[in-house]
Amino acid sequence: MQLQKLKLFNFKNYEEAELVFSDKIQCFLGNNGSGKTNLLDAIHYLAFTKSAVNPSDSQNIRQGQMQFVVKGNFLLESRKEKEVICSFQQGQKKIVREDGTEYLKFSEHVGKYPAVLIAPQDIEIIWDGSGLRRKFFDSLISQLDKAYLDSLITYANHLKQRNSLLRMFSESGKVDYDLLASYDSPIIQAGKFIHKLRKEFLIEFLPLFKQHYHFLAGDAVETVDILYRSDLETSNFEELLKRNLQRDIILQRTSSGIHRDDFSFILNNGELKRFGSQGQQKSFLIGLKLAEFQSISERKGFKPLLLLDDIFDKLDDLRIHKLMLLIADGSFGQLFITDARKGRSKEILNAANLSAELFTIENGIFRIDG
Repeated sequence: MQLQKLKLFNFKNYEEAELVFSDKIQCFLGNNGSGKTNLLDAIHYLAFTKSAVNPSDSQNIRQGQMQFVVKGNFLLESRKEKEVICSFQQGQKKIVREDGTEYLKFSEHVGKYPAVLIAPQDIEIIWDGSGLRRKFFDSLISQLDKAYLDSLITYANHLKQRNSLLRMFSESGKVDYDLLASYDSPIIQAGKFIHKLRKEFLIEFLPLFKQHYHFLAGDAVETVDILYRSDLETSNFEELLKRNLQRDIILQRTSSGIHRDDFSFILNNGELKRFGSQGQQKSFLIGLKLAEFQSISERKGFKPLLLLDDIFDKLDDLRIHKLMLLIADGSFGQLFITDARKGRSKEILNAANLSAELFTIENGIFRIDG
């Protein structure tokens, strides 16, 4: 799959832009704040129907304007050409179209044009709480399995409604068990399905991750693991909700379920964020992302887009060298890289004998350098 053309209108700091891409490496070069990352985020919109940086669509409109449009032209493995448009206007709903046909549900689009983004803020997956780790795996599995994404949406919607019901019970002092059961049933069904797929996927994902971690870590003798922890591992979900009902009413929220699951990152039998060095944590993170790329590639039968945001600024020479070896070996398809230092990018690419299209960005204006 190849993104051939990207058009922007009033998107972030771009008034209007049209970029044409080859199947080679695309480098967006420029000072911080010039708009390099905004180009990757526009591609992220085309893949996921949303920003990777700012969840508020209205805040992605260029200052002083009322609407943004992101348009992409893709060439698929079948040699078919597809046009994807994502647009948003203040006070109206977001619209996503494929070849002129509007999606009724955005979930129908996710996974059609897969992408993997590696960005500086990704380190929070390791440092932060369980929510970001769930989000990483949920986003990955959702690109592979539409039923999984549909179940996530069902679970989230009914969980929100159940929590509203618990607040009502707490305030009134009365419990409507029949009404509660009507909310619990879809939560239980979706939750069991999500739990099953998370377990199954991790079995498939772990060998890929370990392979990439050890490649990046070099000769270091280390053991790494990812442990899936869930309330549903030791308890029946239906019984769990019943047993915790009085507690949930007091708390006014659902205290058990797959929304509390975690994926523990383990290094040498200890918690990575407590015992891992900066280099080990970076190897773990990049290993996760490379395994994500490989999982999508193997399941889909084609390579997703790979978006690398300021990656050269965050990795040491050893890990950059390892990553370049993979790129030179043809492990990836179309690749988009941002860097604030033009000379560094040229040097790294030349050392790996790689050619690239160079776009210099300044205040939302770009020029092609090579």
